[in-house]
Amino acid sequence: MKGIPNMGQLMKQAQQFQSKMAKLQEELADQTVEASAGGGMVTVVVNGKQELLSIQIDPEVIDRDDSEMLQDLIMAAVNDGLTRAKEMMNEEMGKLTKGLNVPGLSGLL
Repeated sequence: MKGIPNMGQLMKQAQQFQSKMAKLQEELADQTVEASAGGGMVTVVVNGKQELLSIQIDPEVIDRDDSEMLQDLIMAAVNDGLTRAKEMMNEEMGKLTKGLNVPGLSGLL
């Protein structure tokens, strides 16, 4: 049965991976990305856990008669921020899983 890994070794590797994953998730919570819309009229900050941390709105974009424009700018900035946070997370996860040859793992990330 040459070539079949030792089950104990596999379990040890799985525990190490789980520990590294937990640490990475903690670190990602502290990392942030910034995104904006409308030429910087609306700026958001999102962390690696994909939580919206702040929104800054330039007072010039606030118009009582055109709230739809402001809503669209906020939505665009938030969606861009969430996309950037997800990309950051995927990049960091890729570093963690690099070299692992676990079928199906890459499809989960």
